[in-house]
Amino acid sequence: MEVDRPGPGEELNDGDVTEPRQAATAMVLRDGSRGLEVLLVRRNPDARFMGDAWVFPGGALQPADRDHAAAAVREVREEAGLDLDTTGALVPFSRWITPAALKVRFDTLFFVAAAPHGAEARVDGAECVEARWTRPGDALDAAANGQMTLVFPTIKHLEELAALESVDAALGAARTREVVAVEPRVVAREGGARVVLPGEPGYE
Repeated sequence: MEVDRPGPGEELNDGDVTEPRQAATAMVLRDGSRGLEVLLVRRNPDARFMGDAWVFPGGALQPADRDHAAAAVREVREEAGLDLDTTGALVPFSRWITPAALKVRFDTLFFVAAAPHGAEARVDGAECVEARWTRPGDALDAAANGQMTLVFPTIKHLEELAALESVDAALGAARTREVVAVEPRVVAREGGARVVLPGEPGYE
């Protein structure tokens, strides 16, 4: 799926490169009747940054957070009303750094975690206005049909999750993979810009 920039609230930076803030995101998973499901929350459409985008719960580290896992647990509680059992239940999955061409930048550690049994998400109605359990492939189809706004990192992680059949498979895959920093680039082109990953044409 091709993604143009800037996304909702993302602005190109004409000045010095912004130092990325440390952040954490949790991809909370459960086994549904038709396969693996992931929790997405919809950001308030009135939000200046990422307004109306469907994202995994997450955000910047706060002074009280002892580490990235603790920040992810806090964000899941604040944005989705779910209490993950312990920070040890989160398994690092990937690390993404916002392209240097953008003003607002994050250095984000993505985790996978199993949802508490029987738990239902509850949004606060302020920062996030809706929550949805969805199969990763269904979310990608909805975005392709214009029914859901997804941003580049969310799309790429959903594509990876779509290849996994269960929570156990996702946790197992996370435990055996090497977490390497990925920093996409924004490449200008006629009519806009495109985000490319390392190894793709135009990255160098």
